[in-house]
Amino acid sequence: QVQLVESGGGLVQPGGSLRLSCIGTGHNLDYTAVAWFRPAPGKEREGVSCINREDPTTWYSDSVKGRFTISRDSAKNAVYLQMNNLIPEDPAVYFCTAHDGRLYNDMWLQYERYDWWGQGTQVTVSN
Repeated sequence: QVQLVESGGGLVQPGGSLRLSCIGTGHNLDYTAVAWFRPAPGKEREGVSCINREDPTTWYSDSVKGRFTISRDSAKNAVYLQMNNLIPEDPAVYFCTAHDGRLYNDMWLQYERYDWWGQGTQVTVSN
């Protein structure tokens, strides 16, 4: 059984940083495209960032580009989302998700394509 477990959420002030972790069990995440999603107005979930299977391709939504960085640690079967310069629009429950294969172009934004989901980790930005 494949499980994704997120951690690293919390409360930070505007301009602060957090690093979210997604640890996989039951499947080698190197063979998946792994993404982070969050709820958004008018959408069930919006894609925040994605790292593709077995190549260095990464994608970011316009709202986080330049502030967030996604990366892998194969030894730990983990994917991380480094979130810098957090702003009041960022608070949400962030979900880690994985697609069993490779994605192309804007496919990473389609949450229906993903096979496994974590339970989410809460990010709050407040003074």
